[in-house]
Amino acid sequence: METKRKKRAKTIILLAIIWFVISLPLPWLFTTPDEVRPQTFILLQIIGLISIPFIVLAIVWTIKPELTT
Repeated sequence: METKRKKRAKTIILLAIIWFVISLPLPWLFTTPDEVRPQTFILLQIIGLISIPFIVLAIVWTIKPELTT
């Protein structure tokens, strides 16, 4: 039997993975020319870094939902 804490941790990890998959423009990795690929990787890193605060907010709001009001 899973504890409530483990279940919540799995939910948070799943939501973080979904956020990164949705927010990163993955088709760019397959359709960009080779000359532009380094800039594409830098752009993806920037998008990933910008996503971190949103994931932290989701974690905090999952742990303490009363902070949303």
